[in-house]
Amino acid sequence: MSVIGWIILGGLAGWIASMITGRDAKMGVGMNIVVGIIGAFIGGWIVNIFGGIGINGFNIWSFLVALLGAVILLSIVNALTGRKHHNQYQS
Repeated sequence: MSVIGWIILGGLAGWIASMITGRDAKMGVGMNIVVGIIGAFIGGWIVNIFGGIGINGFNIWSFLVALLGAVILLSIVNALTGRKHHNQYQS
């Protein structure tokens, strides 16, 4: 995948993960991209442990793997910082 592909995939995965974990208001575009790219590595590593294929191009599977990793990363950050963020999209 090209650098532009990583940025787009990372940005989307990081943004959606930040909404899921309630950190959306605290993060900017750059941080969403960073979280998504790191999340892609984490998600790919986890999927490979279970015998699956991690990030393999710009497709829905790669996006879901990146999203999984980004949600895990943000959940760990929330647990370590002790912050509970209210998810504005939940009632």
